Amino acid sequence: MEKNTLITVLGPTASGKTAFAAQLAYVLEGEIISADSRQIYRRMDIGTGKDLSEYTLNGTFIPYHLIDIREPGEKYTLFNYQHDFHKAYQDILNRCKIPILCGGTGLYIESVLKGYNLPDVPINPELRSALEKKSLEELTLILQNYRPLHNITDTDTKKRAVRAIEIENYKSKQESGATTFPAVESIILGLDIDRELRREKITARLHTRLQEGMIEEIRAILDSGVTPEDLIYYGLEYKFVTLYVTGRMSYEEMSNQLEIAIHQFAKRQMTWFRGMERRGFTIHWIDAALPVEQKIQMALSFVETGQGRTKSEE
Repeated sequence: MEKNTLITVLGPTASGKTAFAAQLAYVLEGEIISADSRQIYRRMDIGTGKDLSEYTLNGTFIPYHLIDIREPGEKYTLFNYQHDFHKAYQDILNRCKIPILCGGTGLYIESVLKGYNLPDVPINPELRSALEKKSLEELTLILQNYRPLHNITDTDTKKRAVRAIEIENYKSKQESGATTFPAVESIILGLDIDRELRREKITARLHTRLQEGMIEEIRAILDSGVTPEDLIYYGLEYKFVTLYVTGRMSYEEMSNQLEIAIHQFAKRQMTWFRGMERRGFTIHWIDAALPVEQKIQMALSFVETGQGRTKSEE
């Protein structure tokens, strides 16, 4: 295979992406670039499922990028991600290694593969004021009216939905021009996990994380000075556990509602990936339940033949 080939590993939460990508990187002597919108933050470890131990195989450390690069509460835009991705991507290529993009944030993945033209969008106080009293459901409907379809995978809080509308509103008023970053050619591998198995894994993983210190992790971040609103902005675990820690929700309510939210999140992820296929990307789906050796063999067959190499155009 060519040294400048980008391999992309995607799939819904609890599909085993990290372990699979690390195994593939071990075989190919590659390096991983994270495509996770929350793993960029330091100290947000258990709730984001960083599983950093999975980057060491048989005593060999698998280098990773775009994990632990910002402090909780700091602003980080899609434009920032594109910039950081290309910096890491070029660094890996310069050292003649294989870059492997791995994650479940569909918009991050598609933005770098397509080369989205995304300016650094300023705050719009007037628009925010107009949207302030709308419900999350109303904001989601507004967001769905924009084309091309904006990613709604991570917009499970009003603050995130308002920011997404702000971005789309800004883009709709700009003249189209050349993309800021070039499209990137890639072999895309998707981990396909049975819906019921996915649900079982999500439930088991959530209970494990709650027992292994996720509440204490979030309480420590709050104690460090990060505001509850900033943590709630990150959604899912950080939203519901923060509501519990600050006394706005009981433990049972937090656990039950969080489990439902993660199941819904996984469903939205799959909807986004299927949408990528409709938008011209070829995704080679591999059964997540297969033995790791078989999954790696299937992945290598796609990578070595270059089958399904995709460079989608706007």
